[in-house]
Amino acid sequence: MCSRTRYRAIAYCRRNHFPTEVSPEGAQDAAADMHGDDLAGIVQTLGLPKVHVIAHSSGAHSALFFAAKNPALLRSLAVVEPPATGLLVGTANGPAVLKEFGQRFALAREAFLKRDVEDGLRLFADGVGGPGTYERRSEFEKKMMMDNADAHVADVISSRPRPQFTRAMARAIDVPVLLIRGGRSPEFFGVILDELARCLPKAQLIVVGDSSHTVPAENPTEFQAAVLPFLAKH
Repeated sequence: MCSRTRYRAIAYCRRNHFPTEVSPEGAQDAAADMHGDDLAGIVQTLGLPKVHVIAHSSGAHSALFFAAKNPALLRSLAVVEPPATGLLVGTANGPAVLKEFGQRFALAREAFLKRDVEDGLRLFADGVGGPGTYERRSEFEKKMMMDNADAHVADVISSRPRPQFTRAMARAIDVPVLLIRGGRSPEFFGVILDELARCLPKAQLIVVGDSSHTVPAENPTEFQAAVLPFLAKH
């Protein structure tokens, strides 16, 4: 998404995601602490200077862990709707928001438990973005979801506790952070982003109106119009 004349863009695949080896018994999609450590390892192995990180959803949750633990590696951070549920603890409407959001995925979890991944992915996408979201996705996007389905199955069968990103961790991220929300996204993400905006020392929050959870895919023009000037300033 970055200008080739100004930035070198590196995309990596998280553990237990295509094209690396995948397995339902492997790393969870939600293992954000592990994925954040992996990102740090990649940056260090490549010998990169301080980096800009742009991430979405579960990848954005992983990027928050990376940022909190590795400040010396980071120049700026842009995240789209991270499911950082730890930030809902202690908020006035957090429990209700979390319960409602969890109910959206009850049927998806049941499908993944039965290894009915196609139905699970459909229900998962509609839970995140609203009814009809899965059908609106391109064949490329549907294939990408199927390629990564084992990480979602791992989420529902794993006994590994889900990591909790906290307010104290957010306060430790002392670099510019761009927070991005879709205008039609569930309240769940709005509450989390509002809390991040309150806790992060150098945060900017924007709403991309004509989009739900998958902002970069649904409205790439407005997404780039927000991200590129942010990178240029930092």
